Order: sequence, then C-alpha cells, then structure tokens
Amino acid sequence: MELAQKLENWRDSGKREARFLIGGADGLGEEALSKANLRLSLGPMILPHGLARIVLTEQIYRAETILAGHPYHRG
Repeated sequence: MELAQKLENWRDSGKREARFLIGGADGLGEEALSKANLRLSLGPMILPHGLARIVLTEQIYRAETILAGHPYHRG
C-alpha cells in the first residue's frame, strides 16, 4: 500500500517517470544513494539480480493494481 501511495503521489504531482536501481553485492554507491528520492528494501534476503528485478516488477504491478481498484492485491 505504501508503494502504491508513493506512486500515486508522484503521478498526481506530474512526475513523468520513475527509475529503480538494484544494488550489487555491496549495495549502491553513496553518490547514487544521495540522489535517491526513495529507498526501498526487498528485505534482508540476498537475491540474484534477475530475481530481484522480478520481485520489484511484481511489486510495482501490485501497486498499480491497487491504484486501479483491481482486487489482485488482496491475498
């Protein structure tokens, strides 16, 4: 729900795009972190990049379904 609210706020304030960076084994550099508007965590798990992309994509999709009023997010 929190991600859906953040995306909704960005959309309603006129933001045209969102970019997501997935850190490597040592995370992201301080320069990238200092420019971030939001930091997300997929939890304490260590995931391969491919799986992290799938999890992030699913969460964005879930947030968008919440905003569209679709029942997918219940589960």
